[in-house]
Amino acid sequence: MRIAIYCRVSTNRQENANQLDQLREFAAKHGWEIVAEYVDTVTGSGKVERPQFKKMLMDASQKRFDLLLFWALDRMSREGIVKTIEYLEQLKGWGVGWRSYTQPFLDTGNDMVTGIVLSVLSAVAAQERITISERTRAGLARAVRAGKVLGRREVAVDVARARRLQHEGKGLRPIAKELKIAVNTLQRALRA
Repeated sequence: MRIAIYCRVSTNRQENANQLDQLREFAAKHGWEIVAEYVDTVTGSGKVERPQFKKMLMDASQKRFDLLLFWALDRMSREGIVKTIEYLEQLKGWGVGWRSYTQPFLDTGNDMVTGIVLSVLSAVAAQERITISERTRAGLARAVRAGKVLGRREVAVDVARARRLQHEGKGLRPIAKELKIAVNTLQRALRA
């Protein structure tokens, strides 16, 4: 059987080798031929494009593999029940099966259990995305309460000198270069 592996980690600080190694070993143990590996380092929320996921769907639609193997449902998508089920149904519609390594009951060969469990796990994955977002906002609010200044550092601009250089006929780029600041920073300072 020709299989493809889909692997996703959320940030560059996470390592996808753990997933890939075990998925490869699992495929070898079953005698499956790995014909493609798709690896994304991006959130699975659906808010950011996942180029390898998109390529995997395109290849699936062209029947380049028979089964998609992924680590767990939340590694495939955290977009919620409807969208996740839509992806899996798309695969089935193209004649491509799918299987979760860590959730063996999520397998195209197990329709009844898969439908019920899939709905629950998709909802949990979507809720996890919301929880992560709430934790991030809470952390930022705590940092502000503690006196931490968020965002870019403030840049002091010698506006008088900039205007003097302007009157001498210099353009914004040479003035910004001389003041060692960005052109946009200079423009904002001159408008203020």
